[in-house]
Amino acid sequence: MKTVDHVYGIDIGGTKMELVACDPAWQVLHRKRVNTPVHDYADFLDTLTTLVHETDQLLGTGKAIGIGVPGLIDGSTGKHLSSNVPALNGQILLPELHARFQRRIVLGNDCQCFALSEAHGGAAQGKTSMFGAILGTGVGGGYCVNGQLIRGSNGLAGEWGHSAASAVLLAQYRLPTLACGCGLSGCLERYVSGKGVSELYRHLTENHTAPSPDARTIADLFRQGDPVAVRTFDIHLDLLAQGIASLVMTLDPHIIVLGGGLSQLAHLYTSLPAAVSRHLFKNVRVPPIVPPVFGDAGGARGAALLTRQAYDGPLFSS
Repeated sequence: MKTVDHVYGIDIGGTKMELVACDPAWQVLHRKRVNTPVHDYADFLDTLTTLVHETDQLLGTGKAIGIGVPGLIDGSTGKHLSSNVPALNGQILLPELHARFQRRIVLGNDCQCFALSEAHGGAAQGKTSMFGAILGTGVGGGYCVNGQLIRGSNGLAGEWGHSAASAVLLAQYRLPTLACGCGLSGCLERYVSGKGVSELYRHLTENHTAPSPDARTIADLFRQGDPVAVRTFDIHLDLLAQGIASLVMTLDPHIIVLGGGLSQLAHLYTSLPAAVSRHLFKNVRVPPIVPPVFGDAGGARGAALLTRQAYDGPLFSS
């Protein structure tokens, strides 16, 4: 099958990388997901290259590629900093990709791409402002106003996962201050991400050094009423609620869309609004907290939307 003017969006995550091919109306024509090589840069590049070339063979060469990459890009050097894909640390990715693919490539933050997708045809369509909050292998997000992605002076807008977890709550639950791959300590991501759920569960068991189940397994135990899993998600909910309350106090978005693997937890949508409210001023309204329209990995579609600036003008604001 040959498709005219289709573009690719690639979402790079700490567990998987996903490619979607979108038509000019931004509808997904093709989707493929593979594991992310997080430690070997050469393997990372080869896996990404194979993903693109296989799609080229299936659809014909795409017109442009938008890529959502976790972490930050140093504006002065072009080097990457990524706590979830350490293979990227210190690398300058864009020239390598241009050399391999010989077409227009736009790089953005993976979590910001998720927000952009949900602001355009997704759960936040038509909203004056929205925050897309990723709860996956890591924790991040993106902020859009009137459909425009707000990136900020350093491209940091939405990096709420690397704000500090509440010291009061850490003390209340007797949790350690954990070092983060970003170089800081006590980051919210270390407690409310998928890996954070495993860390909380391990901390609550009698043997703190034993390996912990992954978040999916702990969620299954939670649904079965396992007391340690129930306690894990009680603490997780409170820490997450405090983090989202800080977002409300800072940005006051009209809607919050959850993404990432933990966005599939049904109890978040029933319990989180009241939990957030407990961390806010009296009478402050909690915005609707909703699941994504494009699934827990809508960042790939958002990455394709990054290329829209080549056709209809910018989708970004500093």
